[in-house]
Amino acid sequence: MGRRKKIVQECERLMDEPENIRNIAIAAHVDHGKTTLSDNLLAGAGMISDETAGEQLAMDTEEDEQERGITIDAANVSMTHEYEGTNHLINLIDTPGHVDFGGDVTRAMRAVDGALVVVDAVEGAMPQTETVLRQALREGVKPTLFINKVDRLISELQEGPEEMQRRLVSVINDVNELIRGMTEEMDDIEDWTVSVEDGTVGFGSALYKWGVSMPSMQRTGMDFGDIMELERSDKRQELHERTPLSDVVLDMVCEHFPNPVNAQPRRIPRIWRGDDETDLAEGMRLVDETGEVVFMVTDIGMDPHAGEIASGRVFSGTLEKGQELYVSGTAGKNRVQSVGIYMGGEREEVENVPAGNIAAVTGLKDAIAGSTVSSVEMTPFESIEHISEPVITKSVEAKSMDDLPKLIETLRQVSKEDPTIQIEINEETGEHLISGQGELHLEVITQRIEKNQGIPVNTGEPIVVYREQPQEPSDEIEGISPNRHNRFYVSIEPMSDELVEAIQLGEASMDMPEQERREALQNAGMDKDDSQEVEHIHGTNILIDDTKGIQHLNETMELVIEGFEDALNNGPLANEPVQGTLIRLHDARLHEDTIHRGPAQVIPATRNALHNALIDGRIKMLEPMQDVRIDVPNDHMGAASGEIQGRRGRVDDMYQEGDLMVVEGIAPVGEMIGFASDIRSATEGRASWNTENAGFEVMSDSLQREKIMEIRERKGMKLELPEIIQYI
Repeated sequence: MGRRKKIVQECERLMDEPENIRNIAIAAHVDHGKTTLSDNLLAGAGMISDETAGEQLAMDTEEDEQERGITIDAANVSMTHEYEGTNHLINLIDTPGHVDFGGDVTRAMRAVDGALVVVDAVEGAMPQTETVLRQALREGVKPTLFINKVDRLISELQEGPEEMQRRLVSVINDVNELIRGMTEEMDDIEDWTVSVEDGTVGFGSALYKWGVSMPSMQRTGMDFGDIMELERSDKRQELHERTPLSDVVLDMVCEHFPNPVNAQPRRIPRIWRGDDETDLAEGMRLVDETGEVVFMVTDIGMDPHAGEIASGRVFSGTLEKGQELYVSGTAGKNRVQSVGIYMGGEREEVENVPAGNIAAVTGLKDAIAGSTVSSVEMTPFESIEHISEPVITKSVEAKSMDDLPKLIETLRQVSKEDPTIQIEINEETGEHLISGQGELHLEVITQRIEKNQGIPVNTGEPIVVYREQPQEPSDEIEGISPNRHNRFYVSIEPMSDELVEAIQLGEASMDMPEQERREALQNAGMDKDDSQEVEHIHGTNILIDDTKGIQHLNETMELVIEGFEDALNNGPLANEPVQGTLIRLHDARLHEDTIHRGPAQVIPATRNALHNALIDGRIKMLEPMQDVRIDVPNDHMGAASGEIQGRRGRVDDMYQEGDLMVVEGIAPVGEMIGFASDIRSATEGRASWNTENAGFEVMSDSLQREKIMEIRERKGMKLELPEIIQYI
């Protein structure tokens, strides 16, 4: 029997023992060594050869991932590890580190109970380290820390024991500070800070396959002195044999990460808002494999032979072939065609997958990433909230009109697989707009359409996504319907950052029970009376109904909301989305007769009223920003900071780290297009850099008119601004 078959059989046997299952994700900043570490764990579990571990990048299954040397898609693998005489099943997800693929990290966190956070010993905790920690903790996922590339401190930076200890302690303190800050208001989480003494911190080198932790040092008798000696005398193979990285990390996983039986009672109330008194809720809390099937889809992938594969977490019941299951938000049922587990790039079919495991399922044609799949109709899980939103758009069109139907189908598939991508399809013009998290995100998507689907496409220049936002409260503005029989009185005011953030993070939404929503809005600073009158939330905008006893308003409210949504999707300045606006409907005068207050009357009246109120509130353009960090040798520091400043950016900090200078700053996304090639030539290819989305900022007054005109021209709008916009 082949080694792989043996592992699959052992995994199948262990699936029924939730106490011995660990569902984990490896998460880190880009290039801190996650995929190399995953290779080590696969080798330790006997799934790939020890010699190629670290170079094989077995979890980067796509060709473009191997070429670019980065993880683009989260990859799943199931493996076994014996700890203290008991065999454990470890379901691992290797997640991307690049900021453009952060959506994959957020979705992976829904499926797991523990996150192994990897940090580069030289670079320390970076912006994306903070983001992945936040994503884990928001989902109630427990972190442990692995400090990678310790070999660089010894051999490259030639640090002595004290220096090295200081640096490692500082990395641990930084990570703990982040954990403390993020969990202080979470009542269901005890102290989740990591510590060397507890064994929740490991050190090592994924590239050279050795690792240590406090428990492993006690077991092997090795200390940092021995490690430094072996590393400096180039005896890395001996180091790997005496203290293999995979044993240290997998022991830490088995010892310190919760199993589903411990994790689900804590996680279910956090990610599901259904009735916790029901048998269904009890089944999920108890990880009951005989209960109703509850499966949360966290990822959709394509297999050329099997078609669409939905992978995710089974919270209750047992998934098996032939089941007819409901998919939240869609009518009818889907029939399960096969169930399996992942072995890196390969999927192995199994008889069934019980609660507490991560499964791969075919046949769920209506599911998208984020769907709840169940054997009975139920309240779906909370939607998976992504912290950042699309900031860059590209147009894509098929080179040949014959490929148009196939391209439309492929684009729909893309938005199903990756909810952080937004697709706008214009079937009349054949032009389609893809909006994503950054240049690389869109580049990868369009490349895959050409390569995997064989559709030659033309892509336009990247277009930056802007926002519009009022700067001050407006007066009460009247909107009159075209037939002059209906009038609406509206005012607006800018919302606080706390309120906007509460909506972005999904803490307040219209899907929640009213009482919960009120409390969430009040916690974010909204007035108590206002929170009771919230009629609608659209994007990060809130509509408050301040009217009193108006006849016919209830039956007209749907049209009022439609008019407001239209006005918010296409702001008055340049048809860009409006954000962070609190809208008050003060009064309405409606015609007695339904026929005189239909869509053709109400929608234009409310849309115009809101646009005029926004203009009265001095609405301005906001542009997306990116935090930029450049690591560069001293003599190229001027060129690196010049690259940020020359792009309307500002440099916030410069400091020495090891033998490199670090330049930190912020710059508009629109100016960062083409940054990669410019920074390479400016620093003779010696700089490494990364960017992180930093939200939207008001564009400087001197650029407002020019940018508005540029966008209006691109969209084919009238070039003269409405006369009432005098302040721009």
